[in-house]
Amino acid sequence: MRTAQARSKRSTANFQRRLLAWYDANARDLPWRKDRDPYRVWVSEIMLQQTRVAAVIEHYRGFLRRFPTVQELARARESSVLAAWSGLGYYRRARMLHAAAKQIVRQFAGKFPQTAEEWRDLPGIGRYTAAAIASIAFGEPIAVVDGNVERVVHRLTGKRLAGEQLWTRSGELLDPERPGDFNQAMMELGATLCTPRSPACLACPVITLCTTRGELPTGSQVPRQKKREIHYALDLHDGRVFMVQRPRNASLMAGMWELPEIPAPGEHADPVFTVRHSITVTDYTVRVWQRPAATTLGRWISVKRVRKLALTGLAQKILRRADQSDATASESRAHSVHLK
Repeated sequence: MRTAQARSKRSTANFQRRLLAWYDANARDLPWRKDRDPYRVWVSEIMLQQTRVAAVIEHYRGFLRRFPTVQELARARESSVLAAWSGLGYYRRARMLHAAAKQIVRQFAGKFPQTAEEWRDLPGIGRYTAAAIASIAFGEPIAVVDGNVERVVHRLTGKRLAGEQLWTRSGELLDPERPGDFNQAMMELGATLCTPRSPACLACPVITLCTTRGELPTGSQVPRQKKREIHYALDLHDGRVFMVQRPRNASLMAGMWELPEIPAPGEHADPVFTVRHSITVTDYTVRVWQRPAATTLGRWISVKRVRKLALTGLAQKILRRADQSDATASESRAHSVHLK
């Protein structure tokens, strides 16, 4: 028994050493890894929930320029926070981040919690997020479990662990001397090498310690994407655009601004342009028409001001495309005049 325990300890120490050496040499240069400031770690962890790293980087930088401290965030209006968050989706995260900032400033005089247990008392902070912040910012020896870590543990052990078994095994692997770096290394490994499909096993620093060395059979199929076509009115007049606001009690993107949705026009009409947009398991083909929306429930907003609104990601995409179309048309007109 003691011999088996000794072997297990040596194997775990070997795993920790190899993984951290790989992380030290190969970690991606991400802006939230510049320091261990708890505010920056917290903001990044909330943004990274259900969102790809590539999509977060510029939003993260912009958000911190606008709200560089928890005090600035707490003082801001919710509409300003949502505007800065616009394009990241899952807007409840921004509302909870704002609410937690107010609580930290008002109840704790701007002092951040230092343990995962204390972090979980704040709005929008679950078990994973609390552990991530506490380990990275404050060095608490506590493991994290997200989708990447879960996949690494499953393949490493060759077992589909779940619930407390998964958290326990992750805790057993944790390096208590460098918990923040170790947790980030586990997530980094899952995000860059131990990917859901076609993992790069030959480049993996812990391949000799891995039971599976490849994909673990799932027995379940990935849900197919649904297809849907929707139509929006782009009504521009005298430097203003007609916008509508989603209801405050809407289940998705409450209070966000967007262009008015309209029924599909006739077969012989052509849209100004078409964009693609995906939300969870639905792929949308979005037709944009330059015409009145036939509704009085919206407002005319100046084009200069509309960028400061809390816009849905789709509205942002449509307005960016409209700007590009206008610029292309202007260049074409200028070129025609020059040729004359």
